[in-house]
Amino acid sequence: MAVRIRLTRLGRKKKPFYRIVVADSESPRDGKFLDIVGTYDPLEDPAKIEINDAKLQDWLGKGALPSTTVKSLIKKAAPAVE
Repeated sequence: MAVRIRLTRLGRKKKPFYRIVVADSESPRDGKFLDIVGTYDPLEDPAKIEINDAKLQDWLGKGALPSTTVKSLIKKAAPAVE
């Protein structure tokens, strides 16, 4: 079972809101997940990224791999976390 850190879409049509979740790589995008690590709201100006750093580091330590999009969101949120 490969575990990925990726986005799952919420919100209504034309109003996206995303959760950053830890999920099995074979589960569908909006399907079952193991844990919620943070949120991403692209409609805010600037885009609002909230990440629970303790949970993120815990899952990365367990071997979860972030998707390319989540990896870029982590980099953007890093100054706000520190």
